[in-house]
Amino acid sequence: MRIIDLKNEVPRKGMVATMGFFDGVHLGHRHLINQVVQEAKRLGKESAVITFPVHPRKVLDKSYQPPLLCGFDEKVTQLATTEIDNCILLDFTPELSQLSAKEFIQQILKEQIGIDTFFVGYDHRFGKNREEGFDRYFSYGAEAGIHVIKATKYLFGKQTVSSSQIRYLLAQGDISLANTFLSYNYTITGKIVEGYQVGRRIGFPTANIKIWERYKVIPTDGVYAVRVHIDNDIHDGMLYIGNRPTLHDDPQTSVEVNIFDFDDDLYNKTLTVEFVSFVRPDIKFTGVEPLIAQITKDKNTVKEKLKGYDAKHRSNGS
Repeated sequence: MRIIDLKNEVPRKGMVATMGFFDGVHLGHRHLINQVVQEAKRLGKESAVITFPVHPRKVLDKSYQPPLLCGFDEKVTQLATTEIDNCILLDFTPELSQLSAKEFIQQILKEQIGIDTFFVGYDHRFGKNREEGFDRYFSYGAEAGIHVIKATKYLFGKQTVSSSQIRYLLAQGDISLANTFLSYNYTITGKIVEGYQVGRRIGFPTANIKIWERYKVIPTDGVYAVRVHIDNDIHDGMLYIGNRPTLHDDPQTSVEVNIFDFDDDLYNKTLTVEFVSFVRPDIKFTGVEPLIAQITKDKNTVKEKLKGYDAKHRSNGS
């Protein structure tokens, strides 16, 4: 996949394209992108997604903090796992937000990017105040010499897959369905910072993670079975999210991971945690001993979950 930044580069004319923020690059997005790819192949043209490096609402409202399933780099990485040929970066600006749908199609899609065919998501609206619908887009496209196509809807069973639905699932601890909707395991990436060292004293040393992506969605408090990516290695681990009510009852949420069979110094290193399964919610225990007993049970549960996960993925060849 080629990345084209419109600030610095003029794209080739005649592409088949679609547009969106594509937070998470989930199954619904992939369904839309696949339609673009197949039409481009049919026409013998290149395919493209047009996306925004910064969330449009953040541009218009500096105080808005968009909860994101992925940062920009992660989004580009996931888009590259599709068959799309080009990723076109379009800066969303206050001036751009004032363009009507007709002006956007003519000035941006036709004159600046020069696309041939434009796929509109089945429920997607664009242009000032998002006040017009597909029939208008089709008419404006025809005037500009762009064939506008309405993409088909994607359903997982009877459920609609959307970024907001996946955010809801993460808030409920439903990692399994969230991962299914994403088509890959949800991840967080961050720098290891110094913590209280309590985990080491009770026999479960943890690495405290400071998340890189400021607006990244953090799943609900609790214990998770995870795979930990450090440099080029992958380790099994147990992740905790919460405010440590038994030991500290911190005002801020802590994200810390116990990496199995690993004792190297990780301070200031970056790691990525891949969520595999939810184990249990956060609990306040009556003391340290009940906490240690539960963590021991948690570790055994996590090992069983990861053993099944690894066996399944080996059988799938992944």
